[in-house]
Amino acid sequence: MSAVTITKDNFQQEVINSDKPVLLDFWASWCGPCKMVSPIIDEIADEVFTIKVGKINVDEQQQLAAEFKVMSIPTLAVIKGGVVVKKAVGAKSKADILEMLAE
Repeated sequence: MSAVTITKDNFQQEVINSDKPVLLDFWASWCGPCKMVSPIIDEIADEVFTIKVGKINVDEQQQLAAEFKVMSIPTLAVIKGGVVVKKAVGAKSKADILEMLAE
């Protein structure tokens, strides 16, 4: 399954009401490290079926970025049952991201 674009309009349905853990990628088109992480996030979305993967453009979804207290990007957050259980800032390897999901 490919990554879902998350907005304030579909956040409740796609993230809070998700029956699977959700990996959120907070990114922006001008962010170099975000461009490095994006293909890894897409790979994980295509390979790991026990989670949902969402991408949030911080320029377009400033309210969501503020709610998650995103100060630097890329920021990755793992949501389970509507609660943030893991958060990481900066470019991460695929192994690091998969480890976030495993715990």
